Amino acid sequence: MDSTTHPTPARLRALPSWVINQTAITANRLTDRALAGTSSRRRFAMLSALDEFGPSSQADLGRCTGIDRSDVVTGVNAMVEQGFLRQRPDPADGRRNIVTLTPAGKEHLERLSALIADAQEELLHALSPSESKMLVDLLTRVLDSG
Repeated sequence: MDSTTHPTPARLRALPSWVINQTAITANRLTDRALAGTSSRRRFAMLSALDEFGPSSQADLGRCTGIDRSDVVTGVNAMVEQGFLRQRPDPADGRRNIVTLTPAGKEHLERLSALIADAQEELLHALSPSESKMLVDLLTRVLDSG
């Protein structure tokens, strides 16, 4: 239900879980719109993980991003075809593949990061920069404690 056209019960708006969920829905919509035609949130997450942590097995990539294994395989295959990733057998275990970010993948990640930053700014436009940072810090604490 869109709270701009229909009032939301105060009892719901007082529930952190409801407010977080509604905000997440809005955030996902804004992010998907920002990435339309360029990539997906999952692919952004995989590129980000490879940029920060370096080469990875597909299984580890899925674990650190929370993305299902089959979705990792689909995303990796597509990004290999696009030239954003390189995939090679793991020398320690030939049954596994090691995925590496290419220079083209790094450039693509930088373009996506700018689009994502714009979506974040749109999401948090009602907050000051310090309030935005505080919100992220508080939500991170909640997430990390669960």
